[in-house]
Amino acid sequence: MKLHTGDLSPYSSKVRMQIYAKGITDIKFDLDPSFRQGKFSTISPIGRIPVLDLGDGDIIPESEIICEYLEEVYPEPSMLGVGPRARAEVRTISRIADIYLMNNIFMALPQLSRKTRNEAIRDLFVAQVTRGMGALERHIGSGDFAIGNEMTIADCTLVPALWMCQNTVPMLDAPNPLDTTTKVAAYWEKIQKNEIAAKVLAEMERGMQARLDGSE
Repeated sequence: MKLHTGDLSPYSSKVRMQIYAKGITDIKFDLDPSFRQGKFSTISPIGRIPVLDLGDGDIIPESEIICEYLEEVYPEPSMLGVGPRARAEVRTISRIADIYLMNNIFMALPQLSRKTRNEAIRDLFVAQVTRGMGALERHIGSGDFAIGNEMTIADCTLVPALWMCQNTVPMLDAPNPLDTTTKVAAYWEKIQKNEIAAKVLAEMERGMQARLDGSE
């Protein structure tokens, strides 16, 4: 199998973090140049990364679907939580991070330029990120991981999302919603020291530097 991915893509980072945590070794990483040229739709109709290529043109798009597929194909170690209630919380945190954090941050990115910024649009999306951060504050656990004592899909989604929040929202000249939290901020401080999370965050930093250097 081959994962079409990219260092800076938080959705790709989510899948890579799951792959690292599960110890999967038979998935190659690749970023087809056609993605940067806007021609990735020849590989996936959605036209976005990540995409898991199973071979012979059989592809799976969308990070959440890829993660679910990998859980079924590689069930051990499970990253869905133990028991129905824990699994529901894992999915809740993952969904909040995907929809309220990452999606709204991406929607706000066109407002990075102060010359062309529409502050009302910027404020709308930042408010949704803040709303999501408030929801996380209520749902996140108090241990080393988002839910329970083991890394789950919730961590795989949340780590890239919080990195995006930390590194992108201030560029919009808006307060970082992460700074208004207690439990989420404590989680963020701890999870960055986790070996697997640190590996993914280093890749995202590398991707950001490549973007700043103009090489991506």
